[in-house]
Amino acid sequence: MPVDNWELADSPGVKVGGVVRACHPDACAAVAAVAVLLGIAMGGSAVRVVLVGAAVFVGQLSIGWLNDYLDAPRDIVAGRTGKPIVAGQASRRAVGLAAVVAGVCCVPLSLSVGLVAGAVHLVAVAFAVAYDAWLKSTAVSVLPYLVSFGLLPVFVVLAEGHRVVWWLPTAGALLGAGAHFANVLPDLAGDMATGVRGLPHRLGVRISRWCAVLLLMGAAAVLVVGPVGHLVPRLGLAGVSVVTLAVGLLLGRRPASRATFNAVLVVALLDVAQLLVAAR
Repeated sequence: MPVDNWELADSPGVKVGGVVRACHPDACAAVAAVAVLLGIAMGGSAVRVVLVGAAVFVGQLSIGWLNDYLDAPRDIVAGRTGKPIVAGQASRRAVGLAAVVAGVCCVPLSLSVGLVAGAVHLVAVAFAVAYDAWLKSTAVSVLPYLVSFGLLPVFVVLAEGHRVVWWLPTAGALLGAGAHFANVLPDLAGDMATGVRGLPHRLGVRISRWCAVLLLMGAAAVLVVGPVGHLVPRLGLAGVSVVTLAVGLLLGRRPASRATFNAVLVVALLDVAQLLVAAR
């Protein structure tokens, strides 16, 4: 049963499955997997790769839980019954507590691979928290994505004791910004109805769609021209990205089509693949 009042959303009954779903587990696992694969591509030791992955995963847990905790009032108004708190599958209080616990655990895990590397990751998490708490509804909503995703590969590089090269944070930042525009597109109307007016909401669907496309293609371009070596597979992945976006934009002209959005998601994955190939 969807909750229709604040008291039910904040009831003491805790359902573990609902709390787990409230962290956005797919996104948490995906970002942590990228960090782990990046560490492996750099030849990192098993211990450091595990610590890096754990730090990123726990940080993402905190961000995801905080997002659902803070968004609960708006989600209830918008009738988003797919959200665990709104559906009565998790207590809002439990989700908030989980966010705090994960955030506290993220600190020692991040610092365990080095003070500088750990500080970089904690700054990335802090910007993501700022997005959840405030920046989501401002004209600079894309800023946390630029900073957090730009710093993620820097964290991995520093944790593994390597030198940071310009194209890693640049590609990460462009990828993150493109993901922001793509991620917001399906919920644009519902967000605006509940008072959320981030940069994509202010620009509108059409411009935001093009922003997502151009930013992700920019990331692909950086990952072609920046690294040295493995050029053929990187060019191949970039070529697939171009074709995917062209098809998505063409099919996306049909009414109510999600083809462009789906194409953008595929290109984001291809960009990640390029990043991993480039880091080898």
